[in-house]
Amino acid sequence: QVQLVESGGGLVQAGGSLRLSCAASGRTFSSYTMAWFRQAPGKEREFVARINWSGSTNYADSVKGRFTISRDNAKNTVYLQMSSLKPEDTALYYCAANRGWDTRPSEYDYWGQGTQVTVSS
Repeated sequence: QVQLVESGGGLVQAGGSLRLSCAASGRTFSSYTMAWFRQAPGKEREFVARINWSGSTNYADSVKGRFTISRDNAKNTVYLQMSSLKPEDTALYYCAANRGWDTRPSEYDYWGQGTQVTVSS
């Protein structure tokens, strides 16, 4: 069982930066693939970035070059550094965990409650 708690969301102007954090419980955190998803009002939840146990990463095309995912297994925490933010990045951001390597939300077993990111123009 893994419990996830996100933090770090907020209101930022376009072009600004934010860093999201996701703190995980559980002794097997390092074995999980950790991912960030986001969901804007009226839209489906979409993949943003993922990182596996060895540190390999993958990003959605819409955030590539602007967002960076990382993890600190000693702290059971995964991060999402977001830069050059755009109004279209506005969404509720979720942290998720699974034991595979997938971008589909349905394949993730554990989810946090989400943290709101709002980018003003």
